[in-house]
Amino acid sequence: MPLFTLIIIIFQSLVFLGHWFLYKTAVRFLGLRGTIPLRTIFGLLSVSFISASVLVFRYNKKTLADLLYTLSAVWLGVFHFLLWSSFFCWVALWMHRALGLSFRPRPWAYAIFLLGLAVSFYSIVKAGAVRIKKIDVTLSGLPEAWRGKTAIWTSDLHLGPVRGPGFARGIARKIKRLNPDIVFIGGDLYDGTSGDPARLIKPLAAIKPPLGTWFITGNHEEFFARAKQRYIRAVSGAGIKVLDNETTTINGLQIAGVDYMDTFTAAKYRAVLKKMALRRDGPVILLKHSPMYPETAMDEGVSLQLSGHTHGGQIFPASLITRLVYKGFDNGLKRLKGLIVYTSAGTGTWGPPMRLGTIPEIVLIRFQ
Repeated sequence: MPLFTLIIIIFQSLVFLGHWFLYKTAVRFLGLRGTIPLRTIFGLLSVSFISASVLVFRYNKKTLADLLYTLSAVWLGVFHFLLWSSFFCWVALWMHRALGLSFRPRPWAYAIFLLGLAVSFYSIVKAGAVRIKKIDVTLSGLPEAWRGKTAIWTSDLHLGPVRGPGFARGIARKIKRLNPDIVFIGGDLYDGTSGDPARLIKPLAAIKPPLGTWFITGNHEEFFARAKQRYIRAVSGAGIKVLDNETTTINGLQIAGVDYMDTFTAAKYRAVLKKMALRRDGPVILLKHSPMYPETAMDEGVSLQLSGHTHGGQIFPASLITRLVYKGFDNGLKRLKGLIVYTSAGTGTWGPPMRLGTIPEIVLIRFQ
């Protein structure tokens, strides 16, 4: 069985079990009747995200499919918070019983579920509030021509059914107001669904920094065998340069970009970097979608690694998992001996258009 299929089966099974738990809680605490129509509604909701995902992955002319996908993604986020509400309802009941206290479950349950809905709404608002994160980076041996120059690092826009051209236009306006010298786009520019990639990226083509806009692929550009080239054609057609396991030198500074799948394992990643023959007589900036294996970049002489992919966990408590998986390099500015790593929390969202505990960002880097 392909790994991708196995992941979908596991995900759908967990979502189904979660809906069953939510249904049981609603019947027990909210006074809902366990009727066949109610069970049917919960059953349909449990498969809504996977079903809508199939539609947007398969069909290009899909206005209705886009709407269904967006609604199902929102529900997936709301479901997440209501699942926590359900858990706390049972905790409240068990605590009252353990303490021998009387308990009126319905008022407590309504309050807890209303809190879950309020947090859902707050998370949707937070996901659309993209901030500008400014950082100063000092690189040893930086060419004089780069001193005081600024770069934009934006990753994980996830343009597609949920975040469309309107979102891209807003991001383009923010970047143009910052007037950067160069722009780096760090993968997952697209959500990976079907649609017109040229139409989605068109607003970003209006950004014309003096030193160009540069792009690397992320995992969402590589879901399918032929998808990568389709996205690269759209990006190149917009006048954005692609670094696909390649380097370029601009005013004496070497900039390298690596492909997501070719750097998925440590051994393959190291082989890619060695083949690229990164310079050792000056600083090197590496654009790498995933922050995995920073020690490999350090060994190969990289000075600054710019990454994304993690979304900082996007919705708490997933941030605890990303911190563990990426060994602390999941978000923000970190150092590993002579290597500086900045991992962005991302600009857009995947799945639920929500954020809790993380802030979407565009990163403005000033070189010193």
